[in-house]
Amino acid sequence: MAILKVKTYPDSVLRCHAKPVEGVNREIWKLIDDMAETMYDAPGIGLAANQVGELKRVVVIDIQKEGESTGLIALVNPEIVEKKGNIAVEEGCLSVPEFFSEVKRAEEVRVRALDLDGKEIEIDAKGLLAVVLQHEIDHLDGKLFIDRLNPIKREIFKRKWKKKKKKG
Repeated sequence: MAILKVKTYPDSVLRCHAKPVEGVNREIWKLIDDMAETMYDAPGIGLAANQVGELKRVVVIDIQKEGESTGLIALVNPEIVEKKGNIAVEEGCLSVPEFFSEVKRAEEVRVRALDLDGKEIEIDAKGLLAVVLQHEIDHLDGKLFIDRLNPIKREIFKRKWKKKKKKG
């Protein structure tokens, strides 16, 4: 396992659409292991392959609290097949460090994906897990949470980002 470099805004790889994975194999298992180690090291609760420069439809998520046994979810080719309700939650992102803002998402989602054995699975998620799934799948589609902000909040982000960049 290895800790990978997390790409940060405005790296162009974050705006690319990840390509579907043809089959779950050793290469994908290694990518998932490396992504999980990277996510835990950051620390974060989700990571998409785009964020480490791999344009493959792979995500890892773990919303368990520290000290509890691992709750790692690794998904290959995830897609949202159903959405219900609305929720607004403050989000952050390893690729947009030190910026948090409220984002509107579906409160419940059904996601179809392949598991580590290459078998199709469906996950019905609510609350935080639903939000994280949507956030990570957005990454695979080349979207960042800042793209979902209203124009005023997006302008605030841009100003903060420019100020941060000037400071070095």
